[in-house]
Amino acid sequence: MKKSERLNQMLRFINQKQQFTLQDLMQEFHISKRTALRDISSLEEIGAPIYAEYGRYGGYHLLNQMTLPPISFNSQEIYALYFAMQALRSFSNLPFQVSLHSIHEKFINALAEKQRQHIERIQDRVTFRHTEQIKESAYLETLLLAAIKNEVLKISYQTMHQKSTRSIQPIAIYAMKGYWYCQAYDVTKKAYRVFRCDRITTVEITNIEPLIDLKEINVHNAHSLWKPSEKAIQFKCLINQEGVEHFQQQHFPSMKLITESESTYIVGSYEPNELEFIVNYIASFGKSIKIVEPNILRELLRKYYIDLLDNL
Repeated sequence: MKKSERLNQMLRFINQKQQFTLQDLMQEFHISKRTALRDISSLEEIGAPIYAEYGRYGGYHLLNQMTLPPISFNSQEIYALYFAMQALRSFSNLPFQVSLHSIHEKFINALAEKQRQHIERIQDRVTFRHTEQIKESAYLETLLLAAIKNEVLKISYQTMHQKSTRSIQPIAIYAMKGYWYCQAYDVTKKAYRVFRCDRITTVEITNIEPLIDLKEINVHNAHSLWKPSEKAIQFKCLINQEGVEHFQQQHFPSMKLITESESTYIVGSYEPNELEFIVNYIASFGKSIKIVEPNILRELLRKYYIDLLDNL
């Protein structure tokens, strides 16, 4: 990192902390003590109101907050931002209904001529192949804001067989294989659930008190909230390496991988009303999976393939 760029970031760092030590700067910017001292002197020379306090518990204080210069990006950061924008182009829905075309135009127009030329060369040398969004989701913004604000929503949810009304507390949203999903606590059923966002047909903000604290929960650990019901059916399937790769691409909080005697298994559970879902999911593994238990699931998968053959 160039010194000018490091000083710019350091200004933002100390402006946020107000109080810091040399060790803070050394760890944050991966610099030596000598470099940290030189950088502090450079900041003081450009007018940063830094006050040094000596002694065992000493350090540095910022006398008052500063007006910071505009954020600037180096070439690698600009390329990374461009790649990130391209990754979003396959989604017809995004939270807050952001116009990617408008953002792209502003981004390109803000670049220096040399940087713009490099971006044009990237366009000619790199192709982005995404899973296209299959169905539109009308309430992504509302779901995300409810998760941020810790609100409970009343939703209408349409599956292939029925329509129901639920009260849910959204936790997070994520995109996978062309669909948007909402991780949420189902207040109606008092259980953690995952909802496909395109199946949510109406949304209404309620005054219901949220039941779970989201401070320590995020999209990465939300699956830990999932608990099977008393009627849930346990299953176990043997898979090969191809099956492991398929599982890693798509799996759900009700299942996990285990290893026994050098063999790999998917173990988990499904609810009685999820038979069609679990059969279709297991069928997607093809020859890379073998059902160990329960027998009823093996019979249902066999019937699935017979019905499939009858339709050829």
